[in-house]
Amino acid sequence: MNRYPLWKYLFVVFLMAISITYTLPNFFGEVPAVQVSPLKTTAKIDTSVMQAVEQSLKAAAVSYDGIYTDPNSIKVRFRDTDTQLKGKDVLDRALNPIADSPSFILALNLISDSPSWFTAINALPMYLGLDLRGGIHFLLQVDMKSAKDKRLEGQLGFIRNTLRDKKIAYTGVARDGDNIVLRFREAATREKAQSELEKVTPDLALKTSESAGEFRLTASLTQQSLIETQKAALEQNITTLRNRVNELGVAEPIIQQQGADRIVVQLPGVQDTARAKDILGRTASLEMRLVEAHAGDPAARDYDPAKIDAAIKGNVPFGTELLYERRGTQAEPLLLSKQVIVTGERLTKASPTFDQRSSQPVVAIELDGQGARMMRDTTRDAVKRRMAVLLIEKGKPEVITAPVIQDVLGGSFQITGSKTPREANDLALLLRAGALAAPMDIIEERTVGPSLGAENIAIGFHSTWIGFAAITVFMIGYYLMFGVISIVALAINVLFLVALLSMLQATLTLPGMAGIALTVGMAIDANVLIAERIREELRNGNTPQAAIFAGYDRAWGTILDSNITTLIAGLMLFLLGSGPVKGFAVVLCLGIGTSIFSAVVVSRCMVNLIYGSRHRLQTVSIGQVWREGAEKPEKEAK
Repeated sequence: MNRYPLWKYLFVVFLMAISITYTLPNFFGEVPAVQVSPLKTTAKIDTSVMQAVEQSLKAAAVSYDGIYTDPNSIKVRFRDTDTQLKGKDVLDRALNPIADSPSFILALNLISDSPSWFTAINALPMYLGLDLRGGIHFLLQVDMKSAKDKRLEGQLGFIRNTLRDKKIAYTGVARDGDNIVLRFREAATREKAQSELEKVTPDLALKTSESAGEFRLTASLTQQSLIETQKAALEQNITTLRNRVNELGVAEPIIQQQGADRIVVQLPGVQDTARAKDILGRTASLEMRLVEAHAGDPAARDYDPAKIDAAIKGNVPFGTELLYERRGTQAEPLLLSKQVIVTGERLTKASPTFDQRSSQPVVAIELDGQGARMMRDTTRDAVKRRMAVLLIEKGKPEVITAPVIQDVLGGSFQITGSKTPREANDLALLLRAGALAAPMDIIEERTVGPSLGAENIAIGFHSTWIGFAAITVFMIGYYLMFGVISIVALAINVLFLVALLSMLQATLTLPGMAGIALTVGMAIDANVLIAERIREELRNGNTPQAAIFAGYDRAWGTILDSNITTLIAGLMLFLLGSGPVKGFAVVLCLGIGTSIFSAVVVSRCMVNLIYGSRHRLQTVSIGQVWREGAEKPEKEAK
């Protein structure tokens, strides 16, 4: 009656072994490290960088405990902070020989001190939030006026292209504050322009007027369009920041909206404020421009070595700009038009793929409706010319690629020139992450020291263990052996919960620790329900074996109902909350699942092992069982 098949026991043992394995890395602590990440688009993390790191540290006699790599960074582990600082200086001189133009970011960080074999099986510690680990907090203000100006400039270019395409004569199109003013010589022409623009510019409100014999059409962004522009700018900047910070390998950053025009960025574990600003400074805007002249591909229409030579000597034509496209150690000079075809805000998708005809790696690009029309209008007369894709970081434009336009481009096209799939993937990442809709300023900066984080961790652990100890005293004193079983199941429940959080690489914050403490308090409820149900069955005269079976069987429905109601509340907190609230909800929901399993399955396993094999079981150690009509309580149930 109270026996499990062998596979259930083995299953529980297997889960406990896995949980112990994935929980252990959390107890090894963290050690200082230096994280090397590419700063420029031309810098890559490869074997040559790894060799340079190893050789420079050995040459300077700087001891290190290990070097770990991932696709976007190299982490060098040291024993103490003094060696960490010395190693950082050595690596900075080796990897960035030109101080004014660094290629790599070197950031002070903390990484797990667990043995390498844990890392090999992906057994990693939980990430600690800013309040537990220490780190840097930034509050950024988005320049919404620039977002609006950029939207108006885009509409200005689109209006010019539309009127030119429809062959509608106008005397002038220009910005006037927050309006775009179109001037015509005749009222009929103005009405025709108004009719055409109303079809293709739903975001603009058009108003007619006359002044000094001139017929005017004034266009301004609608209120709904302004709201959408500001919302899109904020969302796009958040996405850009997240992509950039993730690309640099910062562990579990918090990047979220605050208010109507601000963004909160928290970088747990980052100790160097200046380097953290460099990370944020990598956010860039994206532009696509036509190449006016180059000396690289004689088959292209804009091949003009003489004009390039003149530009290099300082004779740059008006309306153009001399930039360089880097290809490894080589740099090709390009003379670019200053007129922007489309900006990154028109980019909706950039993904690496392969060309179906040549099987070469390419990047598939998709633009929004207005971007597609602008691209089509510009490239109609630019076939066989080159188009440069620029990433503008800190006001400095850098040419990512400059392929030849093979055909008229529209909303979907491909960028060729990538030699390997990794190059195509890197280019797609830069295109996706490089589009900053509006500039931002840091208006608040805070640093949380590691010592304060360590104090918060100590407080959180102490509160959890004190609560656990109080529950232990009560349960053992009140339920005897069943109390011991309940406490062991509760400990295994905490083990399962910590292992799950580690497997998911969740970020543990103070609210998360509160969730663990709450789980400890709530999880024991299920064991109390089971023990009281068993007592009730014993009071009704059932045998101990039948009482155990009925107790677990009939308490299941109550346990499930009570936990489902709590789970619903946790899910609502997760769906509607943000930041610390969402972290608390994650721990709460996972804790409910582990609590049910440990109370119903794990404790039943232990009870079955202790009592299940006894055919003539007379008593169970479950504390006092008050029977109706008895003159005094019995210490043991019979």
